[in-house]
Amino acid sequence: MIKEKQDRKSSVHRIESELMNDIAIGRIEPGERLDETKLAARFNVSRTPVREALNRLAAQGVLAKTERKGLRVAEYSREEMAQMFEAMHEIEAICARLASQRLSLLARSNIESAQAECVSAATEGDLPRYLNANEKLHFLIYQAAENPYICELASSFRRKTGPFRAKKFRTQDDLLASAKAHSILIQKIFSADSEAAVQGMREHMNDSFMRVLEANGPE
Repeated sequence: MIKEKQDRKSSVHRIESELMNDIAIGRIEPGERLDETKLAARFNVSRTPVREALNRLAAQGVLAKTERKGLRVAEYSREEMAQMFEAMHEIEAICARLASQRLSLLARSNIESAQAECVSAATEGDLPRYLNANEKLHFLIYQAAENPYICELASSFRRKTGPFRAKKFRTQDDLLASAKAHSILIQKIFSADSEAAVQGMREHMNDSFMRVLEANGPE
């Protein structure tokens, strides 16, 4: 019985993690309905752990209920996206400031490795790989802030906006420009000048938001 519960918990975590990644990189788009039967077949499990994983994502605001009681990837108006990005600007700026003040050698090394992966993926024009590396880079900056509560807040907004942010990468030039912007940002964080780090993150997030609005079109 104990092993059964552990296996189910492991399955739920795996399904939640993979679906969250699919949503974050735009593989599953806003408004797309998630079918429990198809997902159970994909993950080779019963519908119970799938349903539990979907409910966990719904609790985080990543999924929303449909009229037929199913779940779909949440959609937001331009005004709602603006409000979310406003909050993200402030939280990510705090992360950049704290990271610049508390940066350990290990955190710096991890961020550098993630950035190297971004550059490599951009150079090869590999969009899925770039999106994964991009998410990892930002998460490592959150971790470098050494405050789990702020890290979770930043991660929460990042999960919700993932499919909208993914649309801003249309060409390889977009990937290369993003990787270059990351390089400028992390150098400001590494400088230990917290004000420069904050300003760098604000500029990075503002540019990101404008590109997201453009890519997602009118309301």
